[in-house]
Amino acid sequence: MLNKNNQKQKCPEKEVKRKMKMEELKVYDKELENEFDNFEEWLHTFSLLRGKIENDDTSLDEDRIVGRFKGSLCVYKIPPHEEVIRDMSYDPQVGMFQAIPSNDPIAVLVRVYVVRANDLHPADVNGKADPYIVIRLGKHEIKDKDNYISKQLNPVFGKSFDIEATFPMDSMLTVAIYDWDLVGTDDLIGETKIDLENRLYSKHRATCGLSKHYSINGYNIWRDSMKPTQILAKLCKEAKLEPPQYGPEGRVRVGNRVYTGATEIDDENGHKKQTDEHVALVALQHWEEGLLPTGFKLVPEHIETRPLLHLEKPGMEQGRIEMWVDLFPADVPKPGPPLDISPRKPKSLELRIIIWNTDDVILEDDSLLTGEKSSDIFVRGWLKGQQEDKQDTDVHYNSVTGEGNFNWRFVYPFDYLVAEEKIVISKKEFVFSWDETEYKIPARLMLQVWDADHFSADDFLGAIELDLNRFPRGAKTSKLCSLEMLKTDGSIPVISIFKQKRIKGWWPFAARNDNDELELTGKVEAEMHLLTVEEAEKSPAGLGRNEPDPLEKPNRPDTSFMWFLTPLRSIRYLICHRYKWLIVKIVLALLLLAMLALFLYNMPGYIVKKMLGA
Repeated sequence: MLNKNNQKQKCPEKEVKRKMKMEELKVYDKELENEFDNFEEWLHTFSLLRGKIENDDTSLDEDRIVGRFKGSLCVYKIPPHEEVIRDMSYDPQVGMFQAIPSNDPIAVLVRVYVVRANDLHPADVNGKADPYIVIRLGKHEIKDKDNYISKQLNPVFGKSFDIEATFPMDSMLTVAIYDWDLVGTDDLIGETKIDLENRLYSKHRATCGLSKHYSINGYNIWRDSMKPTQILAKLCKEAKLEPPQYGPEGRVRVGNRVYTGATEIDDENGHKKQTDEHVALVALQHWEEGLLPTGFKLVPEHIETRPLLHLEKPGMEQGRIEMWVDLFPADVPKPGPPLDISPRKPKSLELRIIIWNTDDVILEDDSLLTGEKSSDIFVRGWLKGQQEDKQDTDVHYNSVTGEGNFNWRFVYPFDYLVAEEKIVISKKEFVFSWDETEYKIPARLMLQVWDADHFSADDFLGAIELDLNRFPRGAKTSKLCSLEMLKTDGSIPVISIFKQKRIKGWWPFAARNDNDELELTGKVEAEMHLLTVEEAEKSPAGLGRNEPDPLEKPNRPDTSFMWFLTPLRSIRYLICHRYKWLIVKIVLALLLLAMLALFLYNMPGYIVKKMLGA
């Protein structure tokens, strides 16, 4: 199991496939539910009650149940109809009671997988619950109280439990969800009951769901104690068919049908080896098809979604639980270890963001001396869900062009689930909370640009929200940066910081105007660098411009500092940066006019001299 966990950490793609696998298994719809409820039409379960039923009250009280009766009453014509003989494999030596299961006790290993619960009924005054699992089977009871999940109505358990039982005595499985309480007794939220004996003796082979693929390693490892070839041979024997005949090129003949499949499988070392298991699995998946008079559908691999009920609230679901059960009788090979369905552990990462410059930031303040607009610019950033870790750059004072120079580093450590693309945050809801609550939040970076004010609240100018899994590639220059980059219609190519690792470019700031339209309020040049914890420890970096790995101080113009004490410098900076090209054009125009005037002034005298021959 340790090797498998290491393999999953090395290959995040397998975590994504594992999640897709879990979602794929959720095929427990009404049709499949009906199959479970009607595995054997001849087998029914009746509760034996103590006392009389009064006033036609047919509701079941658990205290009145003293046992259960399984059986069926069937009436047939004599001689039996041909369909009865065919469907029941009628044997005249035995009579009408065909394929009746033995009543002898049988030892069974019951393996219960509990994936998660959804929409649990709140059990605490805060509208939440602290759920944990309780499993009962016969005299056995498993309480997973120590692993309760704090303040969750949609808890992910990812647990498996093994219980050794004896059928028919221990056949009623109860899976319950309780609410953990610090003081007093724990409250039952809801429970579900499953008659395992019905599944064990079902001809549809409900002991272990039939997987879509056969693997001997990885997240989708074959969990049945019998291989597909063994299951197929057993079914053919029970159906009184010839044993499967395997041929070359992945072919197998079952009855009068031929199935094809893959012929190779990867072992634990990644080497290819020949196998008939794939094609045998294909035949099992089509067992109900073809010319087999005894064909029927085998139960596929799936996750059951079952309602949680409470005796005191009849008919009202208290939530739903996602789970499945595997049964391994003592007369089959011993199964391997249970699948690891524990919740994925987040990966610790560190995101470093360097704010280099801003440009075209809107100007909010008016100069007292010149009436010129300016802004005292700073940038604020945080990861969504971590507002308490907001970080600000220093202030670029009195920017008269919307340009700001910072060279300032933000550092954000966080825990990340690769498969779910979520940041995991654990924190206490209240100061006096007993333990922390876990939240899963989309990985989004928030950047804002502000105008700093000394004697009033800072003015918000604009913002941008970047989904770290898919956001627009930064523009190479400020001129190429525009609101077009914020389109979400798929026309703009996107990148992921979790794949690219290091990105630099320009991104636009935007805000809503009075007409609720998005307008450009500035641009920011930033660099993002994503590191693992190990990489961050090897090359540490300080916040802002601090050690280690300090950033250089920005080369800000003189007008960035106490402009009101140096108005001449401010005017000079304004002229040089805003009106520089206009002044150059005016000077060139004046020179041309002067040359033209000089030409016109000297032209008459030059013409007279030429006429007189002087």
